[in-house]
Amino acid sequence: MGAEFARQIAKDTQSTELWLIARNKEKLSALKEEIEKLKTESGYRENKPIPQIKAVSMNLSGKEGVTLFKTFLATEKISGSYEIDMLVNNAGFGTYGEFSETPLERELEMIDLNCTTLTGLCGTVLPYLHRDSSIINVASLAAFLPLGNFAVYAATKAYVLSFSVALSAELKDKGIKVSALCPGSVSTDFANVASNGARKEVLNGKDPVQVVAHCLKKAKKGKRIILWSFKWKFTAFMSRFVGRYLCARYTFKYNKRPYQKTEKQNNSEQE
Repeated sequence: MGAEFARQIAKDTQSTELWLIARNKEKLSALKEEIEKLKTESGYRENKPIPQIKAVSMNLSGKEGVTLFKTFLATEKISGSYEIDMLVNNAGFGTYGEFSETPLERELEMIDLNCTTLTGLCGTVLPYLHRDSSIINVASLAAFLPLGNFAVYAATKAYVLSFSVALSAELKDKGIKVSALCPGSVSTDFANVASNGARKEVLNGKDPVQVVAHCLKKAKKGKRIILWSFKWKFTAFMSRFVGRYLCARYTFKYNKRPYQKTEKQNNSEQE
């Protein structure tokens, strides 16, 4: 969804610059080129200029990534002071499978990116925000209850949701909005990564264009928890009445998620 956030923000923002930050340099360059080409499309911004696009290849994961980001902001400030209108924390991934059967190193990497990085980036940008600035943290529908076969991912997103709501309360008097986007299944590359290639596409995934458009609209109004479809809203509401252990046990037994073991795991089992 990060690419879609970039496209839609480029279309509507009043900011003069849009920073795209991710590890994959090739994809970043392609997205930058795509957005810049939109300048030639009649009516894309009603003849308003597209903001300058800056693609920055950077591994944001963990404390080291946060330090790199902090250095990047400081370096940008050398050429002139600036303010940040919006931060979108979209980086993250999940893993399918029983916790005991998924690589522990991968689970710890997930906590680093989903929690440590997101928290660090929020803290790093605070001095650059102003009244009417906003932060969008991408959580998940999985944030509302513990999930078997998805244990660490759901826990990281529960953290994102809790942190975002608390941060919203703390920043309210400063006029800074904080929103947690809590999507269910969206048509992205999430399932392919989470399953290690066993499931190529997200089942019944929603259109990311609609999800992002709804998110930006609600975030502008200061909505703290953003859910797009009625099914997602109903699921989040009903989570209040379902026991945590019951949900975790049920999803562990009946919501099996396909995944293939890594070569390292297979070799370990054969030894």
